[in-house]
Amino acid sequence: MTIADFLTQLRSHADKPLAFVLPDGGLIPAHFHITEVGHVMKRFIDCGGTRRTLETCLLQTWVHDDVDHRLHAGKLATIFDKAGDVLPNHELPVEIEYEDGVVAQFPVESAEIIDGSLAFRCGWKHTDCLARGICLPGECSPTPQSLPQTCCTPGSKCC
Repeated sequence: MTIADFLTQLRSHADKPLAFVLPDGGLIPAHFHITEVGHVMKRFIDCGGTRRTLETCLLQTWVHDDVDHRLHAGKLATIFDKAGDVLPNHELPVEIEYEDGVVAQFPVESAEIIDGSLAFRCGWKHTDCLARGICLPGECSPTPQSLPQTCCTPGSKCC
């Protein structure tokens, strides 16, 4: 879900409390705080030598002992409004960062009303080899549309 889609949901349901449903069906405790709205840019070189960039909007959650705290959709939309130029555009995907023993990040995939709350469903992040065409003969690399797909034919000695 992009920032634009996320904000549309927040503004359409401004009076609703927020909930985040984790991929395993569990919930981030209802008294969470959003402590950061951030633009994260990762620049890296994959194992095949291709330079890549990955950008997201990361919302850091924090669960404290203030169990009466509840964040409503309209308040989070207001926090986004204050972010201004921290977020370069509203087409970035939104991810939630949550700590429960370890810090993990989850992409926000969809939204729905559940028990009177605006609930955002989160998915899993996965690792992947982005240079499969070089590293694994017979497989093609998963690539963004802006890059050519690379494949390594068995016996071609491209690996």
